[in-house]
Amino acid sequence: MIDAEFARDFARDWVKAWNDHDLEAILSHYAEDVVFHSPRIRMVTGRELDSVSGKAELRAYWGTALSRLRDLFFEIDQVLPGSDALTILYTNERSQYVAETFVFGKDGKVVRSISAYA
Repeated sequence: MIDAEFARDFARDWVKAWNDHDLEAILSHYAEDVVFHSPRIRMVTGRELDSVSGKAELRAYWGTALSRLRDLFFEIDQVLPGSDALTILYTNERSQYVAETFVFGKDGKVVRSISAYA
């Protein structure tokens, strides 16, 4: 079970890493075999896929995205803990409302993440 304290700490660290544009700090939250789903992947990669698999692909995807989004900034609106997952509701630099759900493995690293945009 994910408790409220873990969820808040994870969300705070995760958003700080993004707001600092620190790719390695961002990736430190993820397992080597992570699968990440997002409708933004097609826009950044030009591929007909909505997911990337593995930390190496995630690094390449987010490295490209960060280089294009110099003003990227997230502000946490709400953190929702679940059983083996949590969801962060946040607003990005474009004033878009985003929900990102993180499923954790036994080692406390994210093994699956799914983002959705309003």
